[in-house]
Amino acid sequence: MTPPDSASPAAAPPEKRWTRRGTWDYRRINLALVLSGWATFAGLYATQPLLPELAEEYSVSAAESSLALSLSTASLAIAIMVAGALAETIGRKTLMFGSLILAALFGIAAAMAPNWHLLLVFRALEGAALGGAPAVAMAYLAEEIEPAGLGTAMGLLIGGNAFGGMSGRVVTGFVTEHFGWRPALATVGVLGLLAAIGFAALLPPSRNFTPKPARGLAPHFAAWGRHLAEPALRRLYLISFLTMGGFVTAYNYIGFRLTAAPYALGQDAVGAIFVVYLAGIVASPMAGNAADRIGRAPVLIGGLAIAVTGLVTTLAAPLWAIVVGVALLTFGFFAAHTAASGWIGRIARQNQSHAAALYLLAYYLGSSIAGSSGGVVWHWGGWPAVVGYVGVLYAGAMAAGVSVARRMR
Repeated sequence: MTPPDSASPAAAPPEKRWTRRGTWDYRRINLALVLSGWATFAGLYATQPLLPELAEEYSVSAAESSLALSLSTASLAIAIMVAGALAETIGRKTLMFGSLILAALFGIAAAMAPNWHLLLVFRALEGAALGGAPAVAMAYLAEEIEPAGLGTAMGLLIGGNAFGGMSGRVVTGFVTEHFGWRPALATVGVLGLLAAIGFAALLPPSRNFTPKPARGLAPHFAAWGRHLAEPALRRLYLISFLTMGGFVTAYNYIGFRLTAAPYALGQDAVGAIFVVYLAGIVASPMAGNAADRIGRAPVLIGGLAIAVTGLVTTLAAPLWAIVVGVALLTFGFFAAHTAASGWIGRIARQNQSHAAALYLLAYYLGSSIAGSSGGVVWHWGGWPAVVGYVGVLYAGAMAAGVSVARRMR
């Protein structure tokens, strides 16, 4: 197993030593970060298909049941800011590995929680532990991968995230139907531990990163302030908030629609619906390649247009049309997310982990705030109201994307 990197601040390389596309190290990095993404998002979203089950068992509303996910994403959003600062001091690989191990253990503890409130506590702690993985992974790629291959690598990272999100939902849905929701969450936790070990064995130590001595919070606030002062980055953060908020809202409440009449699907069938996440796995590397070839703006705007098309398609009554609509929504979301996140590393020339942390802060705040607010919309007007609500969020994201494209020209 390759030990976590712990380079001395004095060991700064004189120039960038890029990892080039097609090399063995390039493949190792991508595979390691796919495992990291899998562990992160399988654990984070494992409770999403269980929301109807949790609402029934604990006699809580749809909006309250969404706290099993929203508290995790909210604590993750806050932890990302801390992780972005720590990653400048203690090293990329060290922080990511520790985050994945702790998160898996908290996930297993949530499976054994004796009551609703303790389950929420462990889910919040799991989200906080995961804060060290996503932002640092984006910064690691921006620092280590040659610019010509960054879009593809970012697409593979997000594809691994999509695979984790899909398999976490499918595993919990299947295991819950046959064994109960507690064994389902425990299974995802154990798989997360194995993924963390594989990640540590594969990821090469950073070559272009030099740890900086701890100097208090002032330098970190200064770095965040510089990024927020850049209009293009601000718009990308807004896109992150709106697109993720809409995406999670749709996935949170589609389960309530499908378990009710006239569909009345079981947990294993609802979990199987999440196989449409394969569309995200396909979309991410495709979008990364396209962004490297034709630019990020067309991919971003095109992805959002596809997502809105899928959203409208879910209004149809046949189950097959709902599945197709969710697949299109997923494909479009991950294409747009790949383009936007790749743009962060190109615009933010310094303190890239801080820039990535702000992007993911907006991402998970969107998940938490919009995801829980969507429960109120669901109670008010059912699925058509949810579609309208998400449509407004995506229209705002598209307007911001057009503005970024004009500014970058």
